[in-house]
Amino acid sequence: MCLLARRLALGLGLAALFLIAACGAEPPAPPPGGGPALWRVEGKGIDGWLFGTIHVLPSNVQWQTAPIRDAVAQADRLILESAEIQDQARTLAIFEKMGRSPALPPLDARVPGEDKAALDQIISKGGADAKTLSGYESWAAAMLLSAAAQQALHVSQDNGVEPALIAAFRDAGKPIGGLETVERQFRAFDTLPEAAQQRLLVDTVHEAQDMRMLYDRILKAWIKGDIATLSREDQLSEEPDPVVEQAVLVDRNRDWVKSVEALKGHPFIAVGAGHLAGKDNLIELLQARGYKVTRVQ
Repeated sequence: MCLLARRLALGLGLAALFLIAACGAEPPAPPPGGGPALWRVEGKGIDGWLFGTIHVLPSNVQWQTAPIRDAVAQADRLILESAEIQDQARTLAIFEKMGRSPALPPLDARVPGEDKAALDQIISKGGADAKTLSGYESWAAAMLLSAAAQQALHVSQDNGVEPALIAAFRDAGKPIGGLETVERQFRAFDTLPEAAQQRLLVDTVHEAQDMRMLYDRILKAWIKGDIATLSREDQLSEEPDPVVEQAVLVDRNRDWVKSVEALKGHPFIAVGAGHLAGKDNLIELLQARGYKVTRVQ
């Protein structure tokens, strides 16, 4: 699955911190009797749920189906990728600390000559500044560039799944935890070799040109719980960099299994749906460790 797809809807969603909320077209609705993918997870002291989220959404998407509401009501805690996303100021501060470095080359020097015009167009249309972006390491610049390109999508993190879940569990007085820290999330990118970071930057430039169609496909598949389509997105995009795949998905999924093994009771675990599809996904890793994972929606 293309990395842009994960950042938009399936994986980290960290670029969503910089999006501006806006109103878009009429959003899709869940099909009768269906909805976003939800699993029951049982074993090793857990009887809980695993939910694949989308981090940025247009307004008024009706994704909270009866099975999801029932699971939220029965759960004794919410487990996100990172509980620290509740503090956006802190998350942004960590991003700034880890994403900036002195004496970096200009951003347009980090992409091939044939991509410079597309890079300039994304920067201009997104209201960004090339000089400012050049102060960021290539992975961080790619995230900010993706955020700039997403302006035209009329989506917002505020409309995403996580804020609604956080509000529901807070109102019920239930604790909210995380599988990892925000620093760990950023470190997956920050420790990439520069060549992989620049590949990420170039891929972002390429994929931004078709972002509207890509996001629409992802949103329609997600609202129907169509994990197979989400998993096939890699066939519709550029070949992912295996170094990035390993760091951003596989290694984190393996770390998350260890975090899940420390849980007891009835957790509602909500992670980007991209972590639940494709090779070395979280569901397969949990099953390999002896958990029973059953699709319930």
